[in-house]
Amino acid sequence: MLTFLVVLIVFSILIIVHELGHMFMAKKVGVKVERFSLGFGKKLFGIKKGETEYIVSLFPFGGYVKMAGDNPEELKGTPEEFFSKSPLKRFLIIAGGPVTNYIFAFVLFTAIFIIGMPSLTTAVGRLLPDYPAAKSGIKVNDVIFEIDGKGVEYWNDLVNIVQKSTGDTPLQLKVKRNAKILNFKIAPKVIKTKNIFGRERSIGIIGVSPKEEIIFVKHNLFQSISLGGKRLIMLTGLTYKGFWLLITGGLPVRESVTGPIGIAFLIGEAAKSGFVYLLAIMAHINLALAVFNLLPFPILDGGHILFLGIEKLRGKPVSPRTQEIIGQVALYLLIALAVFISWNDITKYLPFMKR
Repeated sequence: MLTFLVVLIVFSILIIVHELGHMFMAKKVGVKVERFSLGFGKKLFGIKKGETEYIVSLFPFGGYVKMAGDNPEELKGTPEEFFSKSPLKRFLIIAGGPVTNYIFAFVLFTAIFIIGMPSLTTAVGRLLPDYPAAKSGIKVNDVIFEIDGKGVEYWNDLVNIVQKSTGDTPLQLKVKRNAKILNFKIAPKVIKTKNIFGRERSIGIIGVSPKEEIIFVKHNLFQSISLGGKRLIMLTGLTYKGFWLLITGGLPVRESVTGPIGIAFLIGEAAKSGFVYLLAIMAHINLALAVFNLLPFPILDGGHILFLGIEKLRGKPVSPRTQEIIGQVALYLLIALAVFISWNDITKYLPFMKR
């Protein structure tokens, strides 16, 4: 029950942030916002403030902003209507949702670096037999603090250096063992592996895994803003590359895509691990939601932006009937994809949920 509440709260925050972006830009360009709803279906309760009614509806996983004149067939010709505005102003309203999710992801990443990013230390937890580290004399609980004259404090730093090694030249490791400082020369073993996109690459390994020793690395505000921005840009690039590989067949859909059920499971697991982990999964979901919504696919925000681009080029909008037909086809395709992904999530995560 607690996991369900956490999942509901996280999804609600994502939806509210997205719809607030649409509403803020609509009001900014002079469009009347009649209703802001968290959820779909029957109204449960709400409050009216100014020209806008704020409500909570029966089905919580979703939401919408109802603007004056957002249906081309019901236009009254008043300047406060959505379709009375120029393509540029309508673009700003449509883009407001995903852009706000993107900004919120940046805020969350920045907050994580301020609160403290969980990182593994360089303490050795396990050694693989017959691999270079074990053969050289490294032992469990040794702390590797320097490689080739470069200090390493976190496990990711250690992994990045070792994986880049070609194995031709031994690495010079300095290790703390109790009160002693020991020196080792280790030539990594080079193996073939696959990256997150399924592409083969060569990496160096020495056959060690980390001890379950986590520290929280904190940064000041300016460092956190810089690190948060870098993390956002890096993940944005990876996300678009992943979408491209999915479209071109470079990544298998079944293993690579997760829907609402899978996301709910990941949120629940993150909540069990701690608040910082929950913030991290929220940041990743906000980023993914922003990127996904901006794809030029009908019924998504990116699809509406595509129609605006066509309108700008043609000098007149695509007919409502044409948009309706394209939207219905896109909706059926999206429903089919959602069913497939949901079934995939059930088969993938149900065994873990039963534990």
